[in-house]
Order: sequence, then C-alpha cells, then structure tokens
Amino acid sequence: MSSAALPEWTTTRLRIAHVQPGYEAETVDFFERNRRHFSRWDPPAPPDFYSTAFWTRSIARSVDEFTADRGVRLDLFDARRGPSRVVIGRMGFSQIVRGPFQSCLLGYQIDAAYEGRGLMFEALQSAVAYMFDEKALHRIQANHLPENRRSAALLARLGFVREGLAKDYLFIADAWRDHVLNALLNPAFDASSLIGR
Repeated sequence: MSSAALPEWTTTRLRIAHVQPGYEAETVDFFERNRRHFSRWDPPAPPDFYSTAFWTRSIARSVDEFTADRGVRLDLFDARRGPSRVVIGRMGFSQIVRGPFQSCLLGYQIDAAYEGRGLMFEALQSAVAYMFDEKALHRIQANHLPENRRSAALLARLGFVREGLAKDYLFIADAWRDHVLNALLNPAFDASSLIGR
C-alpha cells in the first residue's frame, strides 16, 4: 500500500499519522527513551524489540492490517516543531472485528517528557472521531491497570465507561495483573447495515 493512502491529519498541537515504512529508527528511539517509563504498564518486550529489524516487520504488518481493515496504528508528532520526525506518542486500534461486533481494542503511549499537557487527550479525541466517523465502528474498548490513575482519568474524560475488572488479564512486571475494562460507544452508529443478515 502506498504511504499516500495511509491516514494523516493534524490537530491543534499534533500531527497524527499512520505508522509507515521509513520511521523504524524513530520508533526505536521513542521506545528506547521511554524504556523505564513504559515498563510499569507494558507486557515484556520481545528480545529484538529495540531494533530496526523488529520495527521493519512490525510496521509492514501494521500497514497490512490497515489494508485488511483489522487495525489502525498511529504515530504522534509535535506539530509545533515543524516537519519533525521525532515520535512523541503512539495509539493503536487493534483487533477490529466487523459483523455484529463492530468493535476494536485501544492502546496508547505518550513520551514521558510530554505527559501532563493534555496531548494524549487531544490525540485520542481526534482518533476516536476518526474510528467512529471514518471506520464506522460501534465500540472501542480500552483497559488499564487499576493503579494507573492517569489512564483512568483520561478515559473518563473521553467518555469511556467502566464495565468491570478482568482478573489476571495481562502479564506485566513479572506477574499476572488485573485490568479495569472500559468502553466507549458510538452514539451515531448506523445499525441498518447489520439488520437482516
């Protein structure tokens, strides 16, 4: 798929672009800078995670997933820095399932140096609108560790509703961790295409 066909847009302070080949080194740099910062929240990384070879494969897979309507993975850039290639955040809408489900799973990360500025709220507000308006999804699910108050507050501000607690949901920091389950529904979803199937 041509990179020209991948979604890209700007918000007040951000440039948001689907991941694409050519940004492998910038992606490695983003994760290297935040290795310690993300370790509290992320599952164990594969052995070659911090290599361009890993991200060459991962980005190609992400583009294929977008083409197949199975995922949307976005990089965030500081629009105030001009045409900067420095990745400052990432959002992923994965496991898109159509049919009577019309749902996906959301994950996101922001550079430690950019936390507390409302940038992830700005990014997600825009990206959720894209997923509802352009991708026509009905439901977005987002999960977080119970102690991750920042994520809990962010999701609540975006309108996500807590739906429950999943016990031993994900292996993080050498142990199985519970996760709070949240979801946001598309109030404008048109279910007429699902009726009569």
